[in-house]
Amino acid sequence: MTRFATLAATVVLAATGASRGADYPRPDLLVEPAALAKPESRKAFVVLDARPKAKYAAGHVPGARWVDHAEWAKSFGDGRDAAGWSKRIAGLGLTADSRVVVYDDIQAKDAARIWWVLRYWGVKDVRLLNGGWVGWEKGEFPTETAEPALAAGEFKAVAAPERLATKGEILKSLSGDKLQIVDARSEGEFCGIDPLKNKRAGAIPGAKQLEWIDLLDKESHRFKSPDELKKLFDAAGIKLDRPTATHCQSGGRAAVMAYGLELMGAKDVRNYYKSWSEWGNADDTPVVKPEPKKK
Repeated sequence: MTRFATLAATVVLAATGASRGADYPRPDLLVEPAALAKPESRKAFVVLDARPKAKYAAGHVPGARWVDHAEWAKSFGDGRDAAGWSKRIAGLGLTADSRVVVYDDIQAKDAARIWWVLRYWGVKDVRLLNGGWVGWEKGEFPTETAEPALAAGEFKAVAAPERLATKGEILKSLSGDKLQIVDARSEGEFCGIDPLKNKRAGAIPGAKQLEWIDLLDKESHRFKSPDELKKLFDAAGIKLDRPTATHCQSGGRAAVMAYGLELMGAKDVRNYYKSWSEWGNADDTPVVKPEPKKK
């Protein structure tokens, strides 16, 4: 993107309110549906729809491009396939300078994974649509069924290892409490009551538990206010100024938590992408079973 184009896009964002947030420390991570509904605002962004293809085909934000969340989720692996991700991201017509907005209809869980993967591979400006598809429909904003023609962009994926946590890093951090571990799973998973299909159930020693879905309003799918998020983090003992690794079962819910922490100003947040699917099935990882909270 040229300097002139960047300046012009910035002016558009300011004029439409697309870059404003409700006093979040990082308002640049959110876009409001009313702002994106303005044609001049949509021209400043590449919009990605992370819902299943059938839902996308039935109607989507005008100009939105479909991203295959299921394929992306299973393809991330250990975050080393730069060549494969260069092709995958370029195939969406993206460049490192693209301004991207992602949405889904399941309270940002899939959209946040796409947000995190794009940021990991070097797309600098990626945001979530506040309220997602639910917010778009409630606002009665225009939709279309046509799928835009895509021309592959030029993209060279460059990993950002500081955004990814590994099992080895977490094991090393346990003795010195170097990383704050935030478990975004349900309390049942955290306490070992719900093992899913894992060999072992429970939690990483010292982890703080806050379920990902608590960051959003269940009806509107919007992120809760800064005050509400701060109270949630405080109640869970989560410090925004500490280096943090989030995890869940397989990286998606952890991405929502990582996003929420960054939205609230946290600067050193990693996603332990392999999460409990690795930790709970390994032989060299300590596991504890905390008592459920009294209600």
